[in-house]
Amino acid sequence: MTLKSALQDLRETTLAAVSGLLAKLAYLASLRRREGGYLHWGLSLVHGGESSDRALKAAQTEVLSNVLRTPISELVEDLRESSQNSNQTAEAYVEGMREEFSKLLPSPDDAASAAHLNSVLIALSTLEKDQKRANPSTS
Repeated sequence: MTLKSALQDLRETTLAAVSGLLAKLAYLASLRRREGGYLHWGLSLVHGGESSDRALKAAQTEVLSNVLRTPISELVEDLRESSQNSNQTAEAYVEGMREEFSKLLPSPDDAASAAHLNSVLIALSTLEKDQKRANPSTS
């Protein structure tokens, strides 16, 4: 039996099953607790709470970094894939992400990433609204 680190286990098992960068970011944000840290029952059971928390924060940092490096045209497609998998419109999906904005950030002290992510989500929202106006019959 091969032993995996919590982060490797998270990447290869849980996150591999989530399709789309934005969906991965939203999923990791959904595991954040109000009082801080993360809650992933299975990962904590196998690797312990502290190791699980570190892995989840590291994974969220990686995914956020990937989102911020991805061209907006690719993120538009990613948004449509992510929203389709959650049975929401792309517009509703991105608005939901904007509502949970603070949970999307692994560190509230990272002002540069916060500003960048905010601009990306605004751009995606605007593009989806414009697309909807341009093609009202396909919505």
